[in-house]
Amino acid sequence: MTKAMSQSSTDGKYKEKREMRLSPSSIITTTALLGILGGVMLLAQGQDKYSLISPDGVAFSDFRGYEDWSMVSSARTDEVLKVIVANPTMIKAFNSESAGDGHSFPEGSRIVKLQWKPKKSTEAPFVVDVPDVFKQAFVMEKDSRRFPKTGGWGYAVFNYDSVSGTFTPDPTAHADCGDTCHKTVKAKDYIFHPYQVR
Repeated sequence: MTKAMSQSSTDGKYKEKREMRLSPSSIITTTALLGILGGVMLLAQGQDKYSLISPDGVAFSDFRGYEDWSMVSSARTDEVLKVIVANPTMIKAFNSESAGDGHSFPEGSRIVKLQWKPKKSTEAPFVVDVPDVFKQAFVMEKDSRRFPKTGGWGYAVFNYDSVSGTFTPDPTAHADCGDTCHKTVKAKDYIFHPYQVR
């Protein structure tokens, strides 16, 4: 009787093991579904912003690494707080005083205006506005061959949606005024902000 119970118990274990096995087609299907799910999750976290191109042909990938570029200046309107950063080529030109005020920035110069909606700080012991929701990246790049009609500068705006965590190119040509506004500072090679003393 003990032998029969032992055999029955062993048969049950084998049966459980057989039921837990997946067929090769089940494994392939499960793997494919996990891959698709992973792709959807990555898209939900935000597309690759560097794959975006503006209607005027300015690629966000030209500004790769802008998050760590040196600050040029800052500004504030009633609606947005702005921090202006530039790539090493442009920073070097600013520091050598070879650009702006009648001098041109070298080809490959890139500058980005990062814009946030402001809010009042609830932590500071004084009244101060701090960045709240990130709104957009306004970008300019110097490439006289590609942008001969706009003083050698290409302009674009990449809007940010904080809910989805994604950027989209602004559909309007020369978004956020671009060349139209910057013509007023043509004598400074179309750049409003000087490199601020620090």
